[in-house]
Amino acid sequence: MRLPPFSGILLVLIVLCPLSTVLAGDPPPLPAGLGAAPPPLPAGLGTDVADTGYVATAPAVSQVDVSGFWENAAGTRTQNDPYERQTSLLESRLQLSVELPGDTLSMKLTGDFLYDTVAESHELDLETGEGFFDLREAWLFYRPADRVDIKAGRQTLTWGTGDLLFINDLFPKDFRSFFIGRDDEYLKAPSDAIKLSLFFDAVSLDLVYTPRFDPNRYIDGSRISFYNPATGSINGRDNTLDASVPDDWFSDDEIAARLYTNWHGYELAAYGYTGFWKNPAGLDPVSGEAIFPELDVAGVSGRGTIGPGIGNAEFGYYHSGDDTSGRDPAIANSELRFMAGYEQEVARELTLGLQYYLERMQDYDRYRDSLPAGSPARAHNRHVFTVRLVWLALQQNLRLSAFNYYSTSDDDGYLRAAASYRLDDHWTLSGGLNLFYGNEEHTFFGQLEKNSNVYTKIRYGFESF
Repeated sequence: MRLPPFSGILLVLIVLCPLSTVLAGDPPPLPAGLGAAPPPLPAGLGTDVADTGYVATAPAVSQVDVSGFWENAAGTRTQNDPYERQTSLLESRLQLSVELPGDTLSMKLTGDFLYDTVAESHELDLETGEGFFDLREAWLFYRPADRVDIKAGRQTLTWGTGDLLFINDLFPKDFRSFFIGRDDEYLKAPSDAIKLSLFFDAVSLDLVYTPRFDPNRYIDGSRISFYNPATGSINGRDNTLDASVPDDWFSDDEIAARLYTNWHGYELAAYGYTGFWKNPAGLDPVSGEAIFPELDVAGVSGRGTIGPGIGNAEFGYYHSGDDTSGRDPAIANSELRFMAGYEQEVARELTLGLQYYLERMQDYDRYRDSLPAGSPARAHNRHVFTVRLVWLALQQNLRLSAFNYYSTSDDDGYLRAAASYRLDDHWTLSGGLNLFYGNEEHTFFGQLEKNSNVYTKIRYGFESF
C-alpha cells in the first residue's frame, strides 16, 4: 500500500509562511476582474475544471459542510477487443467530502470509496487511484495577508484556456477514467502540492511546487488497450506497460508558474514549468522500461470576448531536456504546441464551440533518420480540430452534449457524446458513448478503436447533513 507522505508538503509550507510578513498590509484595489469571481463562461469553456484565480474571502466558520454522492455505473465495449474485458465499466462509488470554511484558515477532505468489478487488482494505491479508496482532496488553505494565499496538500490544479485540450496545464490527468465514461471531474487527477498565490496591483502570480513528480494516470493496458511502439503491436491486460516513475521526494520534483492579468476585459497569462513528461515519453534501452524524460515548458495564453462569443488562444514550447538534439529515437523530441478556439450560443440554450490544435515536432529530419527500420513515423505536424455542441432543455434539467476530436494529419478521431437528466434535487440519470476511429493502429486515436464503449450511470447527490 502506497501512501503519500504529506510531511514533506507541510515542511515547505512552514518555510513559505514567513513570506506573508513581507506582503502584509492594506493593499490598493485590485484591477477589475481580479478582486471577485468573474461571471460564468458559456458551457464547455474550461469544462468544469476552470481555475479563475483569486478567490474572494470566505465567510467566518459557521459549520462543517458535508456533501457527496453515491453513483452506480455500467458500461460495455461496442466491439470485441481480444486484449481487454468486454465489460468496460461496472462500479459503485461513494464520495464523501468534509470542508471546514473560514476567513483565513480552511481545510477540506474528499475521498471516494469504490467497488470496481472490472479492475484486476484491488490493492490500495493512493498515487494511482487504484483500490477501494481514492483520496481526491486533503488540503489546508491559509490566507496570512490580503495579498497572499497558500494551499497545501492533495488538491486538484488546473489552468489554461482549452476545452479538453491542454498545453500549459501540466497537472496530472486521468485518461483511463475519461475514456471509459466516468464523470468529467475525474479527468483531473489530484496533485500533492503547495500552491502560493500572490496578488499585486497589475498582475497576479501562482506558484505551484510538487515535491514529488505526479504523472498522468496514463494508459498502460490494464483497462484500455493501446499501441506499444516497443513491441510494434497492440497491448492489453496480458502485457501491461512497465514504467519507471521518478519518485524521489524533493529531487524528482515539479515547479509550475502562472503570471496573469486582466487587460481591458481580456485574460492574459504567461506560464512556466519544469519537471518531466506527464506520460511515458521514452524508453530505457537497458531495462526495456518506459521512462519519463525531463521536460521544460514555456507558454502564453489569452481569452476574451470576440463578437457575440468568447475566443481563446494558447501557445507552448516543450523542451525535451534528455534529447535536445532530437537524435535519440527512444526519447520524445521537443515540440511547439498551439491552439485557438471560439465559443458562442448559436441558439437559445444551444452552445457551439470550435478549436484548432497543432503539435509540431522539432528536429523532425533527425527523428526520421533515427527511427528503427519498419517503425511507423509520427506526422511532422499533427493537426486536430474539435467541435462541441451543448443543448439544455426542460428547464435545463436535460443536458445533451457531443464533443468530437478529428485529426486531419492522422485521419483518426474520438467522439464523446453524453446525455444527463436531473430527476430531482438529488437524483441524476446519465449515459453516453465513447467512439474511437482511425485507419492506423499506431495513431493517437486509431490505437484505441476497439476500446469504444457505451455506458449508463445513476447518481444520488447530497449536501450538509
